[in-house]
Amino acid sequence: MTTQQLASIAPLASPLPPPPEGDVLTESQWITLMAIGDAIIPAIEVSSELSHNALALQPAEYTTITGNLQGTLPADTDENLVREYLAENPSSVAGVKEQLHRILSSYISPGARKGISLILSVLDTRAGCLFLTSSTTSFHLQPVNVRHQILQNWSQSYIPFLRQTAKSLGSLFISVWIKGSPTLGRILGFPRAPVHGKPGKGFDYSFIQFPAGEEPETIETDVVIVGSGCGSGVCAKTVAEDGHRVIVVEKAYHYPPEHLPMSEADGGVHLFQNGGADSSDDNSIVIAAASAFGGGGTVNWSASLQTQYYVRKEWADQGLPFFTSLEFQNSLDRVCQRMGVSTDHIEHNKSNLVLLDGALKLGYSVKPVPQNTGGAKHYCGYCTLGCGSAEKQGPVVSFLPDAARAGAQFIEGFQAEQVLFEEEQGRKVAVGVSGIWRSRDSDGGVSGPSLIVRQVIIKAKRVIVSGGSLQSPLLLLRSGLSNPQIGRNLHLHPAIVVGATFCEEVRPWEGGILTTVVDSLQDLDGHGHGVKIEATTMLPSTFLPLVPWTSGPEFKLRCSELKNTIGLVIIARDRDTGRVYPDPVDGRCRIAYTPSAFDRRNALEGVIATAKICYVAGAKEIFTAIAGVSRFTRDSVSEPEDADSEGINNAPFQAWLAEIRRKGLSSPDASFACAHQMGSCRMGSSERNSVVDAKGKVWGVEGLYVADASVFPSASGVNPMVTNMAISDWLSRGIARGLKSEGNGLEAKL
Repeated sequence: MTTQQLASIAPLASPLPPPPEGDVLTESQWITLMAIGDAIIPAIEVSSELSHNALALQPAEYTTITGNLQGTLPADTDENLVREYLAENPSSVAGVKEQLHRILSSYISPGARKGISLILSVLDTRAGCLFLTSSTTSFHLQPVNVRHQILQNWSQSYIPFLRQTAKSLGSLFISVWIKGSPTLGRILGFPRAPVHGKPGKGFDYSFIQFPAGEEPETIETDVVIVGSGCGSGVCAKTVAEDGHRVIVVEKAYHYPPEHLPMSEADGGVHLFQNGGADSSDDNSIVIAAASAFGGGGTVNWSASLQTQYYVRKEWADQGLPFFTSLEFQNSLDRVCQRMGVSTDHIEHNKSNLVLLDGALKLGYSVKPVPQNTGGAKHYCGYCTLGCGSAEKQGPVVSFLPDAARAGAQFIEGFQAEQVLFEEEQGRKVAVGVSGIWRSRDSDGGVSGPSLIVRQVIIKAKRVIVSGGSLQSPLLLLRSGLSNPQIGRNLHLHPAIVVGATFCEEVRPWEGGILTTVVDSLQDLDGHGHGVKIEATTMLPSTFLPLVPWTSGPEFKLRCSELKNTIGLVIIARDRDTGRVYPDPVDGRCRIAYTPSAFDRRNALEGVIATAKICYVAGAKEIFTAIAGVSRFTRDSVSEPEDADSEGINNAPFQAWLAEIRRKGLSSPDASFACAHQMGSCRMGSSERNSVVDAKGKVWGVEGLYVADASVFPSASGVNPMVTNMAISDWLSRGIARGLKSEGNGLEAKL
């Protein structure tokens, strides 16, 4: 596709609001922070003298790296591009400081912000620098080569704190640099929009608006649903089609397909919580959670796997027989049918073909992953940033339009503060929600101040909380509920990636993201705990921060190889749990979770198996997300069918696998990530061990339900969308029946 053609289908801009006003760091702290960034992603030049602006290389070193980079580019590439790329550092990239300001002011906890400020201040003192850098010279006054060596020393230190500091700062600057770099996309040939498919037409939503006013605005409905994700969409459709008044409230704002997929810089802010990524308290795992109209269904990868029998039996054995009933299977099938789930139109991209080919050669069980693409081919690769073709049948395309056609109404920009209760005949009854509504700005976007900010009270006969496993428990706690199980039993499916490079260009960001799964290792303990191996998204700002940093020049070279790289992800069904709780200072979501030794052992088996898959599939080079583990490089590369007969028994390869086993997956060296959050309002047979009962009703309260993945009794072991939807389908049918038995309500008073 030509540049002109790509420009003609480029999504509309989605400008960001300005970062919060005020100084998040002092001037000297900013200088030190940017000095760190410019050593992680350094400008590189030929020089025999050390510089404060660029990493100085000898002519032979510079020639080698430019030659390697030039070899990855088409022959007709502008010869100045490589020099521009090597000369780039965070300080030279427009918008990097604004990104950092937004992250530091909005997306990290007050405690973490104080910790960063302290480190930056210490690095500007003689005593602090002597302790941390073995020199009394302030960090920012050191030449880039010296700063670069200090960071390398930290990343290899025997002190975990220094390794974690190097890793966290590295991930921060790698992410913001990639999102703003004017050269990396050109080096990769990475287009702004998918080259396959075409823009689609979305549903024309109408959102309730409120006039300005000092007093709270009060409206009434039968059912108010907090959140607009997978659970919410199914509930809204079911209840509205049964003839009841429904209002869906969502703190995010709706973006139609014309704005999708968003850019990597904008999508993290508009479509995800916490700017795209959050971390557990000990930084052992990075969590990506949606915060979009449509929830996780807007940004997931179309995978539509049904709950497996051994998980259903585990849940049924906990006093929840519904999960082995035909009713649950009917709900699973019903939601899949609505989304047109099938495997009939899958076209695998290179990542999935490697997984399929390697697994078959090793005798692993490998299967196609059903896709919720409406019974049509969907070859995109950018769905992490929203689906511009409207082919992916998430809630925004399927269940929420159905609900709207049945009369459901919607409010965007609504931050639910608490559930409202009344006492009725000695019982605590939910009677609505209260929150703050923020309108769009004067241009109809969110890049300026809201025209109207208004407290809104929504009175309702039933309240359904569908805010997801990170936010639903916080809403219950803000509402005064005190069940100690609220927020506990958090499962995250801890995941870790393995990458492999090939001689040929594979353009891994093209094609369906997740169309194949290996499940041979899903039961490693005899009790349903193990791992699945899948393909992962290969957008630069998502994948590259997981690649261990060893040096600035090498990292820039590794980034340029992304177009020849595939990524596979090992997803563990975690046995052990964490919890969600509000930050004591500002109430934001805090996550206490560390992948346990048990779950890390299972994930390690997955890493080994995935490396074997890549090897027999003919990878030139294989690497892990474990700092300190070398890359495996074949001595000679041949086509897979011509590979030597030893296969995975190759002695150098076995020695490398042994290195991985010796290193293990300990923190902070192993980079775990999470895209599935479950269980923090778990369903159970007793208030002593759960938050909601078998019908999704919160224990001890009438009229209050939870319908999202937070009700899972334990980890689903598969991508949770379909399980979430099926549970929501069943419990919302019960809610609709209960309302009908009370008689239909009057029209909403708006």
